[in-house]
Parts: sequence; C-alpha cells; structure tokens
Amino acid sequence: MVLFFKKEHFLPFTFFLLAAAARPGIDAPALAPLGPFGAGVATLDIVQPNQIDPLLGATSSNRIDRHLPLRVWYPARAGGAPITYASSLAGPDGKPVAFTIPGIAVENAVAAPGKFPLVLVAHGYGNNPEVMAWLCENLATKGYVVASAAFRDPPVFSNVALGAVIARRPLDIAFLAAEARRRALAGQAPFAHADPDRVALIGYSMGGFGVLTAAGAALNPALAVATRGVLAPYVAGATKADDIKLPNLKAVVAISPPWRLGKLNMWSPTGLADIHAPTFIIGGSQDHTVGYPGIRAIFDGETKAPRYLLTFLEAGHDIGLSGAPPEMTKRLWDQSWFEDPVWRNARITAIEEHFITAFLDRNVKDDATKSSYIDGLVQNSDDGTWQDDKIPFDAISPGPPAATFWKGFKRNQAAGMSLEFRPAGK
Repeated sequence: MVLFFKKEHFLPFTFFLLAAAARPGIDAPALAPLGPFGAGVATLDIVQPNQIDPLLGATSSNRIDRHLPLRVWYPARAGGAPITYASSLAGPDGKPVAFTIPGIAVENAVAAPGKFPLVLVAHGYGNNPEVMAWLCENLATKGYVVASAAFRDPPVFSNVALGAVIARRPLDIAFLAAEARRRALAGQAPFAHADPDRVALIGYSMGGFGVLTAAGAALNPALAVATRGVLAPYVAGATKADDIKLPNLKAVVAISPPWRLGKLNMWSPTGLADIHAPTFIIGGSQDHTVGYPGIRAIFDGETKAPRYLLTFLEAGHDIGLSGAPPEMTKRLWDQSWFEDPVWRNARITAIEEHFITAFLDRNVKDDATKSSYIDGLVQNSDDGTWQDDKIPFDAISPGPPAATFWKGFKRNQAAGMSLEFRPAGK
C-alpha cells in the first residue's frame, strides 16, 4: 500500500523543530514565559585598539586592534518580522558547520521608553552570542538590555588556543562593560536605555570563568605563564589586578563554570572569596568537561557572597545553549554542542529562564516579590509535596505554606534537581 501525504501535513512538526527557544513550552515554570515587552536586537562592532595578540603572547611586538562583533537585545515595542540568526560552530575536524536559529527579536526595532538594567552575557569556548539568544531575547522582553560579544575564539584543539581564550575572556568582558557604560552615559543607541548603575553578568562555561573573574575572583598567578604573559599584569597581587574587576555588580550567574582546567586552578586559593555580588551557579551533576566537584568548589569558595547552586541531576556540561538546529543533528559532535544526553533541552532552558528571572529581578530590580521563588525551597525538588487532591493537572505551585513543592512549578514538573543556598559569611 502506498500512502500519499500533502505538504501541509508536515507543517506542525516543522514548526516544532523551528520554534524560537526564547519562548518556553507549556510545561515551563511560572517565570519562564516572555515578559510584557517586545524584543529588539541591534548588531555592531566594538574595537579595542593596540592589544597583545594572545596567540603570540606578551613577548611579541605584534599588536592588534581587537574587533568584537556585538549583539544587543533590548525591550522594544511589539511588531515586526522576527530575526533568523545565522551562525556556525566548529565540527570535529575544526571546520565550521553553518546553521540557523529562529528568534523572536526584531532587528533595529523601536526601543521601549524607560531605563532598564544592563546584563552582559559571555558565551563558552568556541560558542557565539547567537547560541545564547534564547536567554538574551527572553530577558529583553522582561525589561533588560542584554549585550553579548562574539569573542572570536581560536579552534578548540590546541593548548596555545586554550591559553589565548583564558587570557582574553576577562579582558574582553572588562572592555565590554566599560564600553557599554560609556555609551549608556552618552545616550548612544542601542545602550541609550541601559542603566549603567544596575549591571549583572551571565556566563556559560568559559564565559562563567570570565564573569566570576570580573566579579572579583583573584586570578591564579600561574595563569601568567599559561597565557604566555598576557594575564601577568592582572593575576592576584599584580599591578593591574583590579582593572578587570567590575565594581558595584548587582548579580552574577555562572552556568557550568570551570574551577580548574587540567591541573591548573583558575583562581588563587582564596580568590573566590573576593566576590561579594549575589551569585547563582548552575551545573550538571555529571559534568565531565569542567567537573561537577569543581562547580561545587566555586559554590563553597564564594564565602563572602550570598550564593545559590542549582544542580540538574545526571545532566552534563552542555546546558547553556539553545536546542540543536537541524543542521547540527547529523553528527554527534555537532549535536553535543547543544544537547544534554539525559535532559530535554527545552526543559533545561525553561527552568534556567525561570530561576535567572527570579534571581535578577530580586537582586537587580529589587523586586522582593521574587524572593519566594528562590528562597525557602526544599533542597531536593523530589522531596516537595502538594497534598491537595483537587489540584488541576497543570496547576502552578503556590509554594509554602500551602506546598513544599517548588513555587512556580507545575504539578509533577519539579523533579531531578537540587537548589542550595548559603548566605555571605558561610
């Protein structure tokens, strides 16, 4: 028997594959959905002149003008055709694999009136801003100006390249923060509506190393050698150590951050204790890239900061990107940039959108109503209870005292996680 199908029969499935990751699904917790604004996006190039080439090291006389392509998402008036991002990531042979990601932002949309907090997002080694657009767009609709630079990392298969990436992350983040602040104070688009005195940092993987360093963690002096002298002036105790630290940060989010690479610790023995900004750390208990014990060591080491640790039980390292585009599903290497082997990607990103929104709103916007979404929860999500037999299937937990089931999560949807908190001083 031969079956014939019309083209439109496949449209729902196609739509599912191409849905914008910034818009979470029906099982998402309460704070994950989009906010009241539209999202605009602008693209520009910022330049830091006369920089050491990190691939050549500090002893080289060669200097370069470091160009950083920059995406800026911002609250905007609704309307307009959404963007489709075109990008690429390196395949196992080092050659780029091109793909597209559908977005919800509108290029150069009219900005919404008002002043909004500024969030700087740092991507992982070999990544780019487009693969984190799911979070950047989502936050823009909730009243944040979000900037993410493409750090133009060298290929991932070289020790020299790794040292160059370590060298540039904190330097690039410090430059981006200074440039964003300068343009915001000058009223220059797309930072004209950004409030430079309300700043938060978000970093994934190597970006997590960068934002924790920018938050104040003192660098291990051994990084001076590992980066061929590029970071020598900035390590703990060096003359420019404070130049890469951002003052008066309101909040820091680190997803899958590395505490050590190989046998090399990223920070000095007490370096993490120099962070004072509230910190939200996210990791997978089976992260074999940076090591979950290292993620816990960061949580333990930030003794002067109030901090949280959200753990996805049995998840690995790859929990910071959007779902895999169709072009990236033909080889396991390509797909593994985007997908965890255990957790469904859309579930991870929705949960992260929920908690990051609560954390930023509470600490950056001073919205005390969001505290109950992250404070006072049972540590293990599986231990939460909700005893009302008349609860609708998709009801949202009100949290204590009516339920110990995590507040904001739909019935049966808070499972497989833990959330720990330690106040400053512990």
